[in-house]
Amino acid sequence: MSDGPLAAVVDYGAGNLVSIDQALATAGAQVRCVTRGADIDGADLLVVPGVGAAAPAMDRLGAAGFIEPILGWIAADRPFLGICLGLQLLFEGSDEDGAGTLGVLPGRTERLADAPTLPHIGWNQVSRTRPHPAFDGIDEGADFYFVHSYVGVLPDQDDEAILARTTHGSSFVSAVARGRLLGVQFHPERSGVDGLRLVANVVRLAAGERSPATPSSSAA
Repeated sequence: MSDGPLAAVVDYGAGNLVSIDQALATAGAQVRCVTRGADIDGADLLVVPGVGAAAPAMDRLGAAGFIEPILGWIAADRPFLGICLGLQLLFEGSDEDGAGTLGVLPGRTERLADAPTLPHIGWNQVSRTRPHPAFDGIDEGADFYFVHSYVGVLPDQDDEAILARTTHGSSFVSAVARGRLLGVQFHPERSGVDGLRLVANVVRLAAGERSPATPSSSAA
């Protein structure tokens, strides 16, 4: 059995967890799929994956007692990875179905503007706006795999949380980071060597080998 950090992967019925579990295990993490909020106790890394719409996802998170533990985890600045819908749920609400979401980040999830095709499916470049150890060893502009129609939109005054952008019609936020919180719109577990490297970097950070850069004191 791995002696790596324990990654709790939130299972709330919003997607197939096999790929992310395998990626985390390959990166050296111990993996625990959790179906109740109380089950995240003792973990070193919290992972919220997901595909689908915000309203049913929030309903399922609430029914399983996840919302307060997730908010407490993030407020304590503990290692967190949100993937696809798991990133979108960090915002205040979703225009897809009018759902109120976790409100960790300001702004809303909106339909991707000027997109030549929707859903946005396939490989696309992820261009970083600043360095972050989650992307160590990954070339600037590397391709990652996307499946989505909606994106999180931050107010201009809060753009320090933006870590990377991608263009599909218009430019959109494809990664955010604040303290030990990381959210990505793409699917690292389906993104080949670079995706596995990102997961391995996140696992290493959770193990305490390095810490993400601390945001400036002027960050909202």
